[in-house]
Amino acid sequence: MSKLPLSGIRVTDFTWIGAGSYTTKILADAGADVVKIESAARVDSLRLAAPYKDGIKGLNRSGYFADRNSSKRSLTLNMKHPRALELIARLIRQSDVIANNFTPGVMDRFGLSYEAVRQIKPDIIYLAMSMQGSTGPEKDYLGYGATMAAVTGIQQLTGLPGREPAGTGTNYPDHIPNPCHAAFAILAALRHRRRSGQGQRIDMAQTEPTVALLGPAVLDFSVNGHVQQARGNQHPDAAPYGAYRCAGDDRWIAICVMNDAQWQGLGKVLGAPAWMQDAALASNSGRLAQREAIDQQLNQATQNLDRKGLSAALQAQGVPAGPVNDAADVIQDPQLDHRGHWLTLEHPEMGPSLYNAQPFRFSRSAAGVPKPAPMLGQHTEEICRELLGLSGIEIEQLAGEGALT
Repeated sequence: MSKLPLSGIRVTDFTWIGAGSYTTKILADAGADVVKIESAARVDSLRLAAPYKDGIKGLNRSGYFADRNSSKRSLTLNMKHPRALELIARLIRQSDVIANNFTPGVMDRFGLSYEAVRQIKPDIIYLAMSMQGSTGPEKDYLGYGATMAAVTGIQQLTGLPGREPAGTGTNYPDHIPNPCHAAFAILAALRHRRRSGQGQRIDMAQTEPTVALLGPAVLDFSVNGHVQQARGNQHPDAAPYGAYRCAGDDRWIAICVMNDAQWQGLGKVLGAPAWMQDAALASNSGRLAQREAIDQQLNQATQNLDRKGLSAALQAQGVPAGPVNDAADVIQDPQLDHRGHWLTLEHPEMGPSLYNAQPFRFSRSAAGVPKPAPMLGQHTEEICRELLGLSGIEIEQLAGEGALT
């Protein structure tokens, strides 16, 4: 019960920006020792991404970077220096996993292809998670979350009918499908190594987990030859289904009526208004035929109601509903507070900072309390002494030569 699930696992982490950093954060928060390889000359661009603590810019003040890099240690190296590869080799010999999310060829130029790394550590698990994978006509394409959402079809399906593709409002592939699939692949490879003694290379194309989100659209086309289009908040098989205005400035509630019983529950909460008594609306097919008229009436019915009170009343009647929250609402959410989701950690430069806890609770192993994200190069000397076996004089010499930055 005292050990975290991944205690004893070490990761040499070359990932940066979103999906890669989130992958290794999942491992770090679960107890793995994740050593983030950074460069003072070319920093992880998330370190330069807003929002900044107290609105003050700085390499160690990005909330975005902090959220993606909790529980890690930072080692700053100049990978172009001839001695850098020697130091990385020492670290790899003590590692279980090496991870990167570069375009194919970058790690090769560092002298760290899979074959080269396997010569250093035969049972290493080597994760490469580029945009399009290591083979194929588009393997060298550059991409970010928004690019992946575009080429996989998410962008085209997201937005209002007849309008330009809006996207999800965030680089969605970076946050859910890609890091979670990558972390799962690493865990599977670790289990395989434990049973067989064999490491392996994981070649992950980040577009492919993103395509997996498009199951209904892919099935609709493959079976019916129909290309689905953006439909806003509408559901193809249910009405009413969407966001409706409530009392207050830009306050809304999401209501999803999936069957006749939920329609009746909605009517009870709204006081059985006359427009809901139309017999044609008693069936789902009838409601779908009058979807737009229902939405107009429902907006009128909810616009002066408190969104939280209305949500609670609808839930009591078995109607799926929830207030449309902003970030401040989520941070103050009583359910998240009850589960201890929000953690305040003391960051060396930012001071008390809010972090997510792990989104699950184990019944038979310890739950990790994340450590704050590292400052740039915060653990360089510590790692050099503890893992690389360098003396203080050697560390100073390497720093003077520019190998350590």
